[in-house]
Amino acid sequence: MEPWARLRARTLVVEDESVLALNKPAGVSVTGERHDTDLVRMAAEDGEELFPVHRIDKVTSGLILFARTLPAHGGLTRQFAKRTADKAYLAITATTGLPARGTIDLPLSVGRKNRVRIAAPRESIHREGDTWTVDPADVLDTRTYPSTTEFTTLWSNDTHTLLAARPRTGRRHQIRVHLAWTGHPLHGDPLFDRGGEHPRTALHSWRLGLDGESGRLDLSATPGEDFWAPVADSLGAQERGDLLARS
Repeated sequence: MEPWARLRARTLVVEDESVLALNKPAGVSVTGERHDTDLVRMAAEDGEELFPVHRIDKVTSGLILFARTLPAHGGLTRQFAKRTADKAYLAITATTGLPARGTIDLPLSVGRKNRVRIAAPRESIHREGDTWTVDPADVLDTRTYPSTTEFTTLWSNDTHTLLAARPRTGRRHQIRVHLAWTGHPLHGDPLFDRGGEHPRTALHSWRLGLDGESGRLDLSATPGEDFWAPVADSLGAQERGDLLARS
C-alpha cells in the first residue's frame, strides 16, 4: 500500500477546514478493516483524524467524503440519514436488455454468513413496466429494509450496459444486490461471480451533492481506466468523457 500522503495527494477531489473528499481506488477499505489497512487507519497513523460521512464498499472506487471535525460530521451524516444527499454511481453490468430508465424497489435482508439478499424468494420478483417489485405477501418473515434504486442506461453494446444508478436508500451492497437479483449482475462482482478472473468490480461512486458548512458541495470523481476495462474496446476515452459530460 502506498503511503497515506501520496495516496491522499493522488486521489484528492476537494478539501477545506471541515471536509476531505477522495477518489478512492478499488480494493481499499474506508474503515473497519480488521485484517488489512483502511483509509481512516492510514490517515490516523500519519497524524490526520478523519470521520467517514458515508461508506462505499472495498470493491467500489470513487467519491468518499470525510469530515475533519465532529461538528461537521454530524451535519453531513444527518443528510444521509434523512436521504437528502444526492448520490449517483456508475455501474457496468455484464448483461444487456435494461430499459432506458428503471426503478428497483426491493426490500433487503441479511441472511446466513451476514450476506445481504432480497427479502423474498427470487422467483417472486416481478417487473411491471420498468419497475421491479415483490408482493408484500412474498416478503420473508424476518427483519427487512425497504430499498430503492433508480437507474438510467447511459450506453450499451452486445455484452455490457453502463448505468447511472441512484440509490434512494443507503443499504449495504444495495446496488450490487438489486442488480444481480433482477438478472443484471455487475461485471466482476465477487458477491455473485466467485471465479476471481476479473481484477475489480465495475462500480464507481461518481457524484455526490449535499450541504457543507461553507456552502453547497457538488462533487464528482472521474473513474479510472480499471473501471472501464470491460468496455474499453468499444468505448474510447473521448467517447467516455463526452458521455459523462452529457449525463
